[in-house]
Formats: sequence, C-alpha cells, structure tokens
Amino acid sequence: MSSPIVQPNAEYNFHPDQKVYHGKVRDVYTIGSKIIMIASDRISAFDHILPRSIPYKGQVLNQLAAYFLKATSDMVPNWLLDTPLPNVAIGYACEPHKVEMVIRAYLAGHAARVYKNGGRVLCGVTLPEGLKEGDKLPEPIITPTTKASEGHDEDISREEILARGIVREEDYLILEEYTRKLFAAGTTMAKERGLLLVDTKYEFGKYNGRNLLIDEVHTPDSSRYYIADGYEDRQRDNISQKQLSKEFVREWLMANDFQGLEGQSMPLMPDSFVTEISQRYIELFDKVTGLEFVPDTDIQKEDIERIVVKWLDTH
Repeated sequence: MSSPIVQPNAEYNFHPDQKVYHGKVRDVYTIGSKIIMIASDRISAFDHILPRSIPYKGQVLNQLAAYFLKATSDMVPNWLLDTPLPNVAIGYACEPHKVEMVIRAYLAGHAARVYKNGGRVLCGVTLPEGLKEGDKLPEPIITPTTKASEGHDEDISREEILARGIVREEDYLILEEYTRKLFAAGTTMAKERGLLLVDTKYEFGKYNGRNLLIDEVHTPDSSRYYIADGYEDRQRDNISQKQLSKEFVREWLMANDFQGLEGQSMPLMPDSFVTEISQRYIELFDKVTGLEFVPDTDIQKEDIERIVVKWLDTH
C-alpha cells in the first residue's frame, strides 16, 4: 500500500513570518496567536522516527483527536479551533507545560516493563505487590514524564515537578484535575464501544493565562486500549490481552532487537508490516468512534497551503 497524500516531510508556506517546529509525527506552524498542526504519516516508537511512513496515519490521528477534543470540550478547555482538512488542525498557540500527564488504569506497557524488572515505585507512586501484566490497578495513577525536546522522555514524580519549578503548583493541580476528568470521560466512551482505556497521556499549555489541553487525545499514538470482551478470561488464563494501540509496533521492534538504545540499529520494515500498521490504525478509528474512516486520497501540498491560507485570512 503506497501513501497517496503529500510526502511525509513536506514544507509548507502559509505566512512570511511563520515559525516551524517538526515533531516526531506532527509539523507545527506558528503564525501569531494561531498554530497549524499537520499530522504526517510518520510513526515513532521508543522516541525514534521509523524509516517508513504509514498510509493514512496522519488523517486517522487528526480526525480521531478532533473527535475527542470536541467531545470533551465542555469539561476541559482545549486548543482546537477547526480541522479544515483531514490531516490539518488549527488552534490557539499555547505555551506548553514541559511535562506529559500520563495516567494508567492497568499495568501495561512501560509500567509493566518497570514492574517486571522489580520496580515498585513509578513516578513517586507505589505499586502493590502481586500484579501481573494486564491487571487492573486499584485506582488510576498519574505517572508524569518530562517533555524532552530531543531524546527520551523521563519519568518524574509530582514532588520533583514542583520542587524543580517545572510547573507551578497552582497550574499542576489544574493539570491533575483535567487529567482525571479526561480519563474518566475517555473510559466511559471506550466502554460504550466495548473497549477498556488502559492508559494514555495528555499535554497541556497556557493561552492568555488559561490552561488548555493541547496536541492529541485518546489516539493510538497516545493511548492503549484493551478489548473488553474476554478480558477477565485472558487475565485468568495468562493470555496476552487483545489491544488496540501501537504497542504491537513496539513489540515488533523489540522482537527485532530495537528499543532505541545506543548501538542498536533500526530494523527494515517490510511492506506487509507497513500495510498492517495502516489497517490497524483505521480499525482503531472505526472501533473507538463507531464511525467509518473515509480516507481522502487526493490531498496535495498545494491544496493544504491554499485552504489554510484562506482560513487564516477569514478568521
């Protein structure tokens, strides 16, 4: 499957005074008080961008993020103003807080790996003994990470965040409140679709003195879902949980001796695996939203520039 849209590293010209930041999977253009976020087809894992792009991934992520941002905007204010194209979002240019608010309801992913290696304290939170991967935690826990501009994000405790002045206490308390509200809403929405929201991360920033939810929310790049049907049976029988997330990408990389560590080489991704990733992203969109993903197969660089410039001129 080849990608029909513009190349994953396209450069756009929206305004003479634009500022550009290239993230792992998104390109962010700042123009005055607005940002234009282009969701590319790039994919990352273990803080590395993989060498091949994934068809339609940008469209899936952008539309899924917009779906949840709109669904939760009455409880937590966010940055989004409009999505004029399937892979483009426009919103307020916020000053990001330099932490990611990770919240977990199950022992999975990074937390499970830490636990398996003997760790019982994660980001200042003590985990109970006797857990196995996939077990539900007594209650959701917040395990923040630093937001690294380069390299790996690092686990950090609430106490360290406040002691180092990374986020002011009055702001951090709001971030914790918003994180729990969003996770509760996401959990309810997932349950309605036959899913369990296992863990996720949220990013926040300030705009005109207000804390806003920024970036994406409840997408497969930021979240992990289990299939609810059969969850208890699989845990009892020590069978791996059925997931809707990009954890299978990390697992494939680990099986091919790559975890982003020094000296490791990125494995070559075959066409069949690239196609599988694309299909899984589309499956997750359909499953989580209850809607059918309809790809736009004809987005060109010139279309994006023309439509975004017109939007900026009229808003």
